[in-house]
Amino acid sequence: MTSAEQFLRSYHDRRPGAASGLTERGRVAGDGRTPYEVFADRVDGAKAVLDLGCGDGALLAVLKERGAEKAAGIDLSPGHVEAAGRRPALADADVRVGRAQELPFADGEFDTVVSVMALMLMADVDRVVAEVVRVLKPGGTLALGLGGGGLDAMEIFLKVARPLFAVVPEERRVPSVGDPRTRTREGLDELLGPAGFEPVSWDPILVDLGGTPDEVWQACRESYYQMATLDETQTKGLRTAFTVATRSMVNADGRLDASVCVNVAVTRLRS
Repeated sequence: MTSAEQFLRSYHDRRPGAASGLTERGRVAGDGRTPYEVFADRVDGAKAVLDLGCGDGALLAVLKERGAEKAAGIDLSPGHVEAAGRRPALADADVRVGRAQELPFADGEFDTVVSVMALMLMADVDRVVAEVVRVLKPGGTLALGLGGGGLDAMEIFLKVARPLFAVVPEERRVPSVGDPRTRTREGLDELLGPAGFEPVSWDPILVDLGGTPDEVWQACRESYYQMATLDETQTKGLRTAFTVATRSMVNADGRLDASVCVNVAVTRLRS
């Protein structure tokens, strides 16, 4: 396990469900549903689905409720896997602790593989893709949710926080994670095309995380791993700076606008 994987495992073991809770609170602009519900539309009809970096099983539960007959997931965090096991919709799901680079599933076992906000954190992504090809049936679907950045107060938060993140001592910094190719449409085609996938479709969706200033601050805290590297004094200072920087953005009804872009990429494995 790499140092980045060790960090991610420890982080999510301390906060199982935090990421899915934030996602489930968000609503897709112009749609009103959660990002998981909108994402599930992209794999409508999936019968045997594997979720890479499945977290606490929030997306898998939606897919089971949509008619998936077989659901499996893998995640680095035992805390996440335990939380997934407590979801009634996943009572018969196969959710395991493990790495996407070494999938404990049979060849051609799934017609659909999904991964939301996880592939972009993975090491040795070429090996991940090779494993996806192995477990996915020819003609099967790969659907990915990838971070596209924050807007409104989320963007302001990062501008305020970056200087503070930059001076965190080396021994406390978040290890480097992911492969840049997983963050763009062109990079994904470069990565997936030689493995046998069709060119990806690319659909940016805007997720509304706005609310009271306190709610938006909490959303910002849950969105960036670097927050775990700050001590209490630094965190309080950042909150004060963020409050000052966004004070003029609070609407008359007390709402602070905040949103994130999630890029949804979908492709099929050529038969």
